[in-house]
Amino acid sequence: MKISHKRKVQGKLQKHIKAVKSASVASLKKEKPVKVVAAAKAVVEPKTDAAPKAVVNASLTPKQQQILDIVRQNAEGINPKGIGLVAGQEESKAASWASAGLKKLAEEGVVERLQMGSKVLYKAL
Repeated sequence: MKISHKRKVQGKLQKHIKAVKSASVASLKKEKPVKVVAAAKAVVEPKTDAAPKAVVNASLTPKQQQILDIVRQNAEGINPKGIGLVAGQEESKAASWASAGLKKLAEEGVVERLQMGSKVLYKAL
């Protein structure tokens, strides 16, 4: 199989996976207001909140999962270098190690990127 063909197939597969994820998240967001209105089903709400997180966590790589866990531990926010250091990386490579994973997590909407002047902090949503 030619490499160019393999890249095309992988690209189409990734687009399909992203489309399925966004469609499932959109349908879950549409269902939430209906469940909030019903007072009798208030017990069901925490289960629906936990389900989207499980779907997102299942699609993460081990590195992204590790980064997400570190960001969740620091509720006030943490910078990429701090994440890399907590993960056990060398000081010179810590920020670059974490930045790629943080970018993907921010695109998926799991992590929020806050820029305060020249500093960049990441917080879990």
